[in-house]
Amino acid sequence: MTTRFDPVEMRSRFPALAQEVHGRPLVYLDSAATSQKPRAVLDVIDEYYEHDNANVHRGIHELSRRATVAYEEARTKVARWINAADDSELVWTRGTTEAINLVAMAWGLDNVAEGDEILISVLEHHSNIVPWQILAARTKAKLRYIELDDQGRLDLSTLDEVLTERTKILAISHVSNSLGTINPVRTLAEAAHRVGAVVMVDGAQGAVHTQVDVQALGVDFYAFSGHKMCGPTGIGALWAKKELLEAMAPYQGGGEMIHIVGRDASTWASVPHKFEAGTPNIAGAVGMGAAVDFLTDVGVDSIVEHERALMEYAMDRVRAVPGITVYGPESLDERSAVISFTLGDAHPHDISTILDAEGVAVRAGHHCAQLVMKHFEVAATARASFYLYNTTDDVDRLIEGLGKVREIFA
Repeated sequence: MTTRFDPVEMRSRFPALAQEVHGRPLVYLDSAATSQKPRAVLDVIDEYYEHDNANVHRGIHELSRRATVAYEEARTKVARWINAADDSELVWTRGTTEAINLVAMAWGLDNVAEGDEILISVLEHHSNIVPWQILAARTKAKLRYIELDDQGRLDLSTLDEVLTERTKILAISHVSNSLGTINPVRTLAEAAHRVGAVVMVDGAQGAVHTQVDVQALGVDFYAFSGHKMCGPTGIGALWAKKELLEAMAPYQGGGEMIHIVGRDASTWASVPHKFEAGTPNIAGAVGMGAAVDFLTDVGVDSIVEHERALMEYAMDRVRAVPGITVYGPESLDERSAVISFTLGDAHPHDISTILDAEGVAVRAGHHCAQLVMKHFEVAATARASFYLYNTTDDVDRLIEGLGKVREIFA
């Protein structure tokens, strides 16, 4: 049973947040780039390396057995976290980017041909654009886009024009990393399936701020990363319907992904191992499983409720800053815990530098979403992103820092 959510107590569970930066207590508002890690996750990773470090699946000795058990138990935890129908539907990857590339190559090269269409949106992170550009170039398929409205939401008024019987795959983000826009994934999936297309979801931000149910979403592929959700870097997962994984060719060749190797040909291991060539990031998988345990113990509903209250407070305070422009949906029902903004004539890099001097960490740049920036006719924005360990005091420090920006650029 979860206890009442206390953001101040929660902050104390994350060692990195206890430090000072430039003589000020750290305010970390860059969780959309990567989250901080709780002590519970760090301890599990240390425990693995100190006591169970061995290669998985290949050894009969005790350390290998323990490592294999921990590795596969982590797969079960993460698969259940997103309500996969079967553990074997979850493939370990280095993160969301590799998972999307896996689908683009292993599924795309065999299922997309000249004259076919790939549909994505202007809202996407580069990781959900570039792999499809590469696939389109190799197959001579056409890449099409869902455009944005003036609030950075998908403009679905032309969906019937861009989603056609020639569409082979719709690749869409669950939640925008640059604006926080929450996309209507289930509605889009239903529309895509009606024309025979499969649906790939970039869930790098979605798996962080909501309880993901891949079966309820009705999608075919869902990719996400451990480091966004309190886990370590270098680990993530691709969920896919089992029948799709079984029909796909391997993404990489090597050890672990084979059944029998002959001189001229080989046969493949069963899924998901067919897609996990080489020694995996065992500690990363164990750490991601520990992150799921941690988030489950905290309670997703508690996290969502806390972030909603924090965003209400933050949006009110940020919008009151003279000269500020906030990008993204106006309604909190349509946006996640991200505030992307510009302030007068101050370049976002200058905003971030001044805030850093005050101990406040925000992101500045195009956020790997250059098409979004072009849509709003800006080169870059500053971005404050919130998570379960942020408090209203953090928001107040951000506003205080923005006051310094205004003073300098007055």
